[in-house]
Amino acid sequence: MAARNTARKRAFQILFEGDQRGVDVLTVLADWIRHSRSDTRQPPVSEYTMELVEGYAAKARRIDELIAQYAVGWTLDRMPVVDRNILRLGAYELIWVDETPDAVVLDEAVQLAKEFSTDESPSFVNGLLGRLKDLKPSLRRDEN
Repeated sequence: MAARNTARKRAFQILFEGDQRGVDVLTVLADWIRHSRSDTRQPPVSEYTMELVEGYAAKARRIDELIAQYAVGWTLDRMPVVDRNILRLGAYELIWVDETPDAVVLDEAVQLAKEFSTDESPSFVNGLLGRLKDLKPSLRRDEN
Protein backbone atom coordinates (compact mmCIF):
# COMPACT_ATOMS: atom_id res chain seq x y z
CA MET A 1 0.00 0.00 0.00
CA ALA A 2 3.02 2.32 0.10
CA ALA A 3 2.42 3.10 -3.59
CA ARG A 4 -1.13 4.30 -2.84
CA ASN A 5 0.15 6.37 0.07
CA THR A 6 2.69 8.06 -2.22
CA ALA A 7 0.03 8.56 -4.89
CA ARG A 8 -2.26 10.30 -2.39
CA LYS A 9 0.55 12.51 -1.16
CA ARG A 10 1.38 13.57 -4.73
CA ALA A 11 -2.28 14.17 -5.53
CA PHE A 12 -2.52 16.37 -2.42
CA GLN A 13 0.59 18.28 -3.53
CA ILE A 14 -0.91 18.87 -6.97
CA LEU A 15 -4.19 20.12 -5.48
CA PHE A 16 -2.26 22.34 -3.07
CA GLU A 17 -0.10 23.77 -5.87
CA GLY A 18 -3.13 24.50 -8.02
CA ASP A 19 -4.85 26.25 -5.12
CA GLN A 20 -1.77 28.30 -4.24
CA ARG A 21 -1.09 29.34 -7.82
CA GLY A 22 -4.75 29.86 -8.74
CA VAL A 23 -4.33 27.37 -11.57
CA ASP A 24 -6.59 24.46 -12.56
CA VAL A 25 -5.40 21.19 -11.01
CA LEU A 26 -5.45 19.47 -14.40
CA THR A 27 -2.92 22.02 -15.67
CA VAL A 28 -0.70 21.34 -12.65
CA LEU A 29 -1.08 17.58 -13.21
CA ALA A 30 -0.03 17.99 -16.86
CA ASP A 31 3.00 20.01 -15.72
CA TRP A 32 4.01 17.31 -13.25
CA ILE A 33 3.66 14.61 -15.91
CA ARG A 34 5.67 16.62 -18.43
CA HIS A 35 8.43 17.31 -15.88
CA SER A 36 8.62 13.67 -14.85
CA ARG A 37 9.09 12.64 -18.49
CA SER A 38 11.75 15.24 -19.27
CA ASP A 39 13.74 15.17 -16.01
CA THR A 40 14.90 11.82 -14.64
CA ARG A 41 15.27 13.39 -11.17
CA GLN A 42 11.48 13.89 -11.01
CA PRO A 43 9.48 10.88 -9.85
CA PRO A 44 6.88 9.58 -12.28
CA VAL A 45 3.24 10.46 -11.71
CA SER A 46 1.38 7.23 -10.95
CA GLU A 47 -1.89 6.16 -12.49
CA TYR A 48 -3.58 6.45 -9.10
CA THR A 49 -2.34 10.02 -8.63
CA MET A 50 -3.82 10.86 -12.03
CA GLU A 51 -7.12 9.14 -11.13
CA LEU A 52 -7.38 11.08 -7.86
CA VAL A 53 -6.60 14.48 -9.40
CA GLU A 54 -8.85 13.94 -12.42
CA GLY A 55 -11.64 12.59 -10.21
CA TYR A 56 -11.38 15.54 -7.86
CA ALA A 57 -11.42 17.96 -10.82
CA ALA A 58 -14.63 16.39 -12.12
CA LYS A 59 -16.35 16.78 -8.70
CA ALA A 60 -14.59 19.95 -7.44
CA ARG A 61 -17.65 22.15 -7.20
CA ARG A 62 -19.70 19.55 -5.31
CA ILE A 63 -16.78 18.75 -3.00
CA ASP A 64 -16.29 22.41 -2.10
CA GLU A 65 -20.04 22.73 -1.44
CA LEU A 66 -19.93 19.76 0.93
CA ILE A 67 -16.86 20.99 2.79
CA ALA A 68 -18.36 24.46 3.16
CA GLN A 69 -21.67 23.02 4.33
CA TYR A 70 -20.23 20.70 7.00
CA ALA A 71 -17.16 22.62 8.22
CA VAL A 72 -18.68 24.10 11.36
CA GLY A 73 -17.28 27.53 12.06
CA TRP A 74 -15.09 27.66 8.95
CA THR A 75 -15.67 29.10 5.52
CA LEU A 76 -13.76 27.50 2.69
CA ASP A 77 -11.66 30.59 2.01
CA ARG A 78 -10.74 31.04 5.70
CA MET A 79 -9.65 27.42 6.04
CA PRO A 80 -5.89 26.77 5.95
CA VAL A 81 -4.87 25.92 2.38
CA VAL A 82 -3.28 22.63 3.44
CA ASP A 83 -6.39 21.49 5.31
CA ARG A 84 -8.70 22.58 2.51
CA ASN A 85 -6.83 20.45 -0.02
CA ILE A 86 -6.47 17.43 2.25
CA LEU A 87 -10.24 17.62 2.76
CA ARG A 88 -10.87 17.96 -0.98
CA LEU A 89 -8.81 14.89 -1.76
CA GLY A 90 -10.25 12.92 1.14
CA ALA A 91 -13.83 13.86 0.30
CA TYR A 92 -13.38 12.77 -3.31
CA GLU A 93 -11.85 9.43 -2.41
CA LEU A 94 -14.28 8.81 0.44
CA ILE A 95 -17.46 9.51 -1.50
CA TRP A 96 -16.62 8.44 -5.05
CA VAL A 97 -13.85 5.79 -4.88
CA ASP A 98 -15.49 2.57 -3.76
CA GLU A 99 -12.31 0.46 -3.94
CA THR A 100 -10.72 2.28 -1.00
CA PRO A 101 -12.11 1.44 2.45
CA ASP A 102 -13.46 4.47 4.31
CA ALA A 103 -11.15 3.84 7.27
CA VAL A 104 -8.12 3.98 4.98
CA VAL A 105 -9.25 7.28 3.47
CA LEU A 106 -9.70 8.83 6.91
CA ASP A 107 -6.41 7.48 8.20
CA GLU A 108 -4.46 8.69 5.16
CA ALA A 109 -6.03 12.15 5.34
CA VAL A 110 -5.17 12.43 9.04
CA GLN A 111 -1.60 11.35 8.29
CA LEU A 112 -1.30 14.07 5.63
CA ALA A 113 -2.60 16.61 8.13
CA LYS A 114 -0.05 15.44 10.71
CA GLU A 115 2.77 15.72 8.19
CA PHE A 116 1.86 18.99 6.48
CA SER A 117 -0.39 21.03 8.78
CA THR A 118 -0.95 22.26 12.34
CA ASP A 119 -1.44 20.31 15.56
CA GLU A 120 -5.20 20.96 15.43
CA SER A 121 -5.59 19.90 11.81
CA PRO A 122 -5.67 16.10 12.19
CA SER A 123 -8.72 16.22 14.46
CA PHE A 124 -10.41 18.82 12.24
CA VAL A 125 -9.80 16.71 9.12
CA ASN A 126 -10.89 13.51 10.88
CA GLY A 127 -14.07 15.11 12.21
CA LEU A 128 -15.19 16.62 8.92
CA LEU A 129 -14.39 13.54 6.84
CA GLY A 130 -16.03 11.37 9.50
CA ARG A 131 -19.20 13.43 9.12
CA LEU A 132 -19.08 13.01 5.32
CA LYS A 133 -18.53 9.26 5.77
CA ASP A 134 -21.68 9.05 7.88
CA LEU A 135 -23.62 10.99 5.24
CA LYS A 136 -22.09 9.18 2.26
CA PRO A 137 -25.17 7.17 1.22
CA SER A 138 -27.40 10.24 1.13
CA LEU A 139 -24.71 12.40 -0.52
CA ARG A 140 -24.38 9.94 -3.37
CA ARG A 141 -28.16 9.61 -3.66
CA ASP A 142 -28.55 13.40 -3.84
CA GLU A 143 -26.26 13.47 -6.84
CA ASN A 144 -28.50 11.28 -8.99
